[in-house]
Amino acid sequence: MLHRIFVGIAALGAVLCASVLVVRSEEVKKYPNWEGQWRPGSPVLVWDPTKPFGAGQQAPLTPEYQAAFAANRAKATAGGHFDMTRTCGPSGMPRVMTLYVAMEIVIRPNTTYILFESTSPIRRIYTDGRAWPKEFNPQFSGYSIGKWLDTTGEHSFDMLEVETRNMRGPRLFDSSGIPLHSDNETIIKERFYLDKSDPNILRNEITTFDHALVRPWTVSRFYRRGLNPVYEEYPCTEDNHWIAVGGELYLSDSEGYLMPIQKNQPPPDSKFFQKYFQTKQ
Repeated sequence: MLHRIFVGIAALGAVLCASVLVVRSEEVKKYPNWEGQWRPGSPVLVWDPTKPFGAGQQAPLTPEYQAAFAANRAKATAGGHFDMTRTCGPSGMPRVMTLYVAMEIVIRPNTTYILFESTSPIRRIYTDGRAWPKEFNPQFSGYSIGKWLDTTGEHSFDMLEVETRNMRGPRLFDSSGIPLHSDNETIIKERFYLDKSDPNILRNEITTFDHALVRPWTVSRFYRRGLNPVYEEYPCTEDNHWIAVGGELYLSDSEGYLMPIQKNQPPPDSKFFQKYFQTKQ
C-alpha cells in the first residue's frame, strides 16, 4: 500500500513538472521575435522624421521654450555649444530613441532590456506589473514600466506599451536644440510593434508630455533589423577632442592646445584653471 502511495506521488510530481514545462514553453511562445541588431530607419538628426530640421520641425513649444530653442539655434549658427552630447554626455529620453547607434532588444518575462552600442545607459522596461516607485534617483534614461498586449487575438504578444518617468536633465529632443522643460517632469509613452508587411521593421510611436510643450507631441519612428549583425564598440570618450571650459566649447589639437570653434571666441578663462590648482595644493 505504501509502495502504491509513493508511486502515485512520483507520478503526480512528473505530471506537475511536465505541466510547468508546458506552461513555460507557452510563455516563451507568447513573446515576439525582436532579436537581432536594430539600426535607424528614420532620420537620426530630427525628432519628427516627417518634417525638416530645426524650425521646420514646428515643435509645439511654449513661448518661453520657443525662445530657448531660438537661443540654441543662434549658438549653433555662431558655432557655439548647447548640446552636452558633444562632450560625450548622455542624450537621455526620448532622444536616445532616434537611435544614432544600433540597439539590441532582450525580452524576459519580467523585464525587457534595450542595449545600445554606445555610452548611453541600458533601458530597463519592467513588465512584472509593479507600481511606480515612491522614491527613485532620476536618470537620463528614466524609469520605464511596460505592458505586453495581444492586439490580434492570436494568443501571442505583438505590442509593447511603455511609460517612462523620472528623468534627469538637461535633455533635448534632437540635434537642432529643441529643449525639454528644466523641471524634468517629462512623461513619455511608447508603443513598439513590428510592421505588418515587414517583420524586419520595428515601429515606435512616441508621445511626449512635457511642460515645455503646449500639447503632447507624438511622432512615429522606425528601426531596421540587421539579419547578419556585426556588433561594434563605441566608446565616445576614446577619441573625443571637445573640451568644455566655463560654458565655452573648444577643440583640443594633436599637441593638447585648445582651439576656438567660432569667430571671436575668447580664450578659456584662467580662473577655472586657478581654481583647479588651488584645490590640488
